[in-house]
Amino acid sequence: EITNVNTPYDDGKEDGLEEKEVMAKPSLSLQQIFYGAPGTGKSHTIKEETKESDVIRTTFHPDTDYSTFVGAYKPTTALLPICDELGQPMKIGATTLHKEQIVYEFVAQSFLQAYVNAWKKFDKDDKQYLVIEEINRGNCAQIFGDLFQLLDRNDYGFSDYPIKADADMKRQLQKAFAGLVIAQKDKINAMYEGKDIVSQVLNGDILLLPNNLYIWATMNTSDQSLFPIDSAFKRRWDWTYMPISDAEKNWIIEVDGNNYDWWLFLEKINEKIGSTTNSEDKKLGYFFCKAQDGVISAKTFVGKVIFYLWNDVFKDYEFGDAIFNDEDGSKLSFDKFYTSEGKNSKVVEKKVALFLKNLGIEIIATEIMSTDDTIN
Repeated sequence: EITNVNTPYDDGKEDGLEEKEVMAKPSLSLQQIFYGAPGTGKSHTIKEETKESDVIRTTFHPDTDYSTFVGAYKPTTALLPICDELGQPMKIGATTLHKEQIVYEFVAQSFLQAYVNAWKKFDKDDKQYLVIEEINRGNCAQIFGDLFQLLDRNDYGFSDYPIKADADMKRQLQKAFAGLVIAQKDKINAMYEGKDIVSQVLNGDILLLPNNLYIWATMNTSDQSLFPIDSAFKRRWDWTYMPISDAEKNWIIEVDGNNYDWWLFLEKINEKIGSTTNSEDKKLGYFFCKAQDGVISAKTFVGKVIFYLWNDVFKDYEFGDAIFNDEDGSKLSFDKFYTSEGKNSKVVEKKVALFLKNLGIEIIATEIMSTDDTIN
């Protein structure tokens, strides 16, 4: 169990003020969530901004819990000496006999790995990132537990409220920090009324986030109802909205021998999604469907885009709009996009072309030079 140490940073204290003022403040947001519609480039943005630093990445899902995020004892195999009835290692000549046996060891997971790395590289002024993909697909209150208190950071990026580690975690931290010296310990201690807080960190007594540990996350707004994030948790993060925008890749959709503009399709379908659902959550970002050499095939388009639209967006609205009409006046149901040949089924590209036509997407004109167009 982890409990609060109750040693908040006090702005009103004069002791150590000079030391605190020379501690560099973080230049970036320490805790931020990049959110928006699927395919808006949230993960790509984080990848680009962190490419010069050490990154530990994890993904939350409904089964993620504290132990899979922080660490826990797990069975593993180890080569141990074979002992006789008296507990003495058995030997053949000078060689000790060994065999693989199952033992339980504490295995650090993504949070603890990033935490230890951050302290080890603190004096080098190196950033350590912990990136959480799909943060709202897990139960954050359960996953973070008392680590929640560490997310309160002072103006210099350190946790306002260190928390006490249990005996198992303390042993793990003691091993991880063995021999580590923090040259800037006096500056850090000055923030906590002069207490030797750094020694407590390195001894594994407490956990305290340093200001070179950045926790960044992504969240698809289309999944926001899976595990709602409460307001107390939200307040401890900065939120960066990723809008839907034209990435200017000039991607095309190739259907039945014709090409259609991908960005134009996104503009049209997102307008329809917005007017139908009265929500931004289900709209598509530019990278929702990835192209191969700038081309999105009909097969990919149906498997990714049409499937999503029919099953996750418009299903609850009974396909009432004219864009879902087939040529004979019936509904353009999802099964009509495939031939009825079992495992050998193929995409019916004429139905894809019909849907794009219904949506008002024109075929991209292809200019073919004639022999009269040659340059003299």
